[in-house]
Amino acid sequence: MSNCFIILAAGESKRFKSIIPKPFVHYKGKLVIQHSIDKAQKSKKIKKIVLVINKKHKRYIKSLSSKKLKIINGGKTRADSAYRSLNAIKKDNFKNVFIHDAARPNFSLKLLEKLIKEAKKNKCVVPTLKPIDSIKFKNKNIIINLKRNYIHLTQTPQAFDYKELLKLQSSKNLKVSDDVSLFINANKKVKFINGEDQNKKITVFSDVKENNTIKYGIGFDIHRLVTGRKLYLGGVIIKSKVGTLGHSDGDPVLHAITDAILGACKMGDIGQKFSDKNKKYKNIRSSILLKKIIDEVKQKKYFINYLDINIITETPKISKYKNKIIKSIAKICEISTTNINIKGKTTEKLGLIGKEKAIACEVITSVTKYV
Repeated sequence: MSNCFIILAAGESKRFKSIIPKPFVHYKGKLVIQHSIDKAQKSKKIKKIVLVINKKHKRYIKSLSSKKLKIINGGKTRADSAYRSLNAIKKDNFKNVFIHDAARPNFSLKLLEKLIKEAKKNKCVVPTLKPIDSIKFKNKNIIINLKRNYIHLTQTPQAFDYKELLKLQSSKNLKVSDDVSLFINANKKVKFINGEDQNKKITVFSDVKENNTIKYGIGFDIHRLVTGRKLYLGGVIIKSKVGTLGHSDGDPVLHAITDAILGACKMGDIGQKFSDKNKKYKNIRSSILLKKIIDEVKQKKYFINYLDINIITETPKISKYKNKIIKSIAKICEISTTNINIKGKTTEKLGLIGKEKAIACEVITSVTKYV
């Protein structure tokens, strides 16, 4: 079944009160909008991602990345932007579309997969939460108590049958605040599923502001160069006659990054986490180990702000591989490439490194804990 994921990001963000538009502010290690793009990218059942932007914000989209991504300009209203996105994929013959607000970066891949499953048998599926507060309805001087059991707080992504939604959108009802409203107004069946508490909408700047001070970590690693081993730097295999000696694949860049992150989060060091006495780590790719650490620090609500990396080697020349290594590290650490800097350094022919018998790496990182 073919599915398209549409992200609406064409608003003015007036309540957000920031020079940088809300979708393009950094949040948890990457742009707000990149979180939603990455989750849709990870789903094998999503064939295309359509991002609808405000044409005034074009300069902010340069760093966005996804093989599935198509970017279009939105309209003056949310409904108009949604209508434009549906028309932009007319020739693709998608069965279902998932429409999502860019201001909700914290939905889970699990929720998306549940929506995809429910969309197979329902033409409109919406995640909702039940309110925890007492609710009153006031119209002029009349106040009515509303029963919480009857109230549903809707979230996005919302799943729809493409043809059915396009038909309803054709009326261009400019007053609707979300697309499920079209189904409700037309007396169409709507399927509610459980939403997620963390899937909150970012509205004002304080919603993305760090609640803790930034913390820093330093990492360092050095490996001897020997024949008969592969050379990995930052998760990228480098063409070389010699490789790094180590219990794992001996990637000094990823090892230094791992130690820097562990230090910043006060979680020990790489030797404690992955002992070289443990056979299961023999020749393991360092990217696998770093990914485990990234998952752990995310569970503790730490997110990487920035990585500054010195790769110290006489050969190979790092400038040739810099962009490829940055992309590799960004993917593993789940951050933007704009948050990574790499510098190639030498020891002016001094010592083991200068004699091309070793490669070292040092890293400084900053992290923020979100609550």
